[in-house]
Amino acid sequence: MFHRRGALRQNVHEKGSSRGSETMEQNRYRPGQRAAFHDKNMEQEGCWILRSKERVQMALSHEEPDRVPFTATYVPEVVKRLRAVKGEGEYDVGVAMGNDCVKTAVGLEMSFYGSNDPEYTCKWGIRWRNVTNYTGHYTEIIDHPLAGDESQLDSFQIPDPLEESQYDDCRKIIKRYGKEKWIIGSCQISIFEASWYLRGLDQFMMDMALNKDYAHALMDKVMQFPLKAAKKYIQLGVDMVWFGDDVATQTNMMISPPMWREYLKPRYAKIFEECKKTNPNTKIAYHSCGNCEAIIPEMIEIGLDVLNPIQPASMNPFEIKRKYGKDICLFGGLDVQHTMPFGTPELVRTDVKRLIEGCGKGGGYILSPAHHIQSDTSNENIFAFYAAADTF
Repeated sequence: MFHRRGALRQNVHEKGSSRGSETMEQNRYRPGQRAAFHDKNMEQEGCWILRSKERVQMALSHEEPDRVPFTATYVPEVVKRLRAVKGEGEYDVGVAMGNDCVKTAVGLEMSFYGSNDPEYTCKWGIRWRNVTNYTGHYTEIIDHPLAGDESQLDSFQIPDPLEESQYDDCRKIIKRYGKEKWIIGSCQISIFEASWYLRGLDQFMMDMALNKDYAHALMDKVMQFPLKAAKKYIQLGVDMVWFGDDVATQTNMMISPPMWREYLKPRYAKIFEECKKTNPNTKIAYHSCGNCEAIIPEMIEIGLDVLNPIQPASMNPFEIKRKYGKDICLFGGLDVQHTMPFGTPELVRTDVKRLIEGCGKGGGYILSPAHHIQSDTSNENIFAFYAAADTF
């Protein structure tokens, strides 16, 4: 049963109570330990108050915290709109909105929205263009640097995963929020997607079937970035490292499970092992849009802690929780294809309540939209999400 704080649901520690800070440091949550900071004003209500960091840690230890942790990320147009409401005072606008997690990123995923120019080339040599739609814009690849001649792979060099300046944002976030928030170091577009971004999707899928030596060589090269970046993140002090490869469509796997086992399972097993060697307490998260249920048991087998985004148009979050919730934590679940952009605030509230009640029991769940909140989502629905997440 969740401990509810009603109208008093205000994180005293995060609001700067020196007494709260001191007491929470003394009572820092440890796995298996139910106790958390509380003060006499809250004691009459039977209320526990956790910092975001402890709240997430408790949930990821499969225990129920004071409430289900929640977080959201946004496309640039939404960031701009939320800044107009919340102001520029907070470095991370998600913190101003109430997120329990703060994410920082390096690597190929930083190539999205890499420039405002009509076309641009990212550090990986991939050429992109900006495309405008009726609510904002998005970016898409127009040229793959390793398309064509296979011999180009011999001289191709990935960007330096240890170049220090790319971790400046991480250092700033840890310094500013590290004691309060759950810090995520992300390096998505990790192996499969990085390979086909460089080679072209059709060509790389054929390589995996017909030109296996090339496919293995390319994957071996690109996996060095997330491997080394993750270890760097852990050394800097993040709470969780985040990888990602979309290997599924809305209905099923994009590649067969045997092909996934040949190419991706051993490489992720190696990365996860190295992460745990660096710090066994660091959590490991993985993102794949679509219906990736076929590989969930084997992702658990190789050490995955957290699966994102549990895309509800592809997988039933409640069924995934029922089948795998004792062995893996779920992160996501709120529909961004229908509910968030086209539903009413009341529908958002209803879906949030259902997710908290259906996935939050026993811990092991972080409530979040199943992708970045898109530019076609109203402010009213965004604020409805946060209000409902903090109510139920």
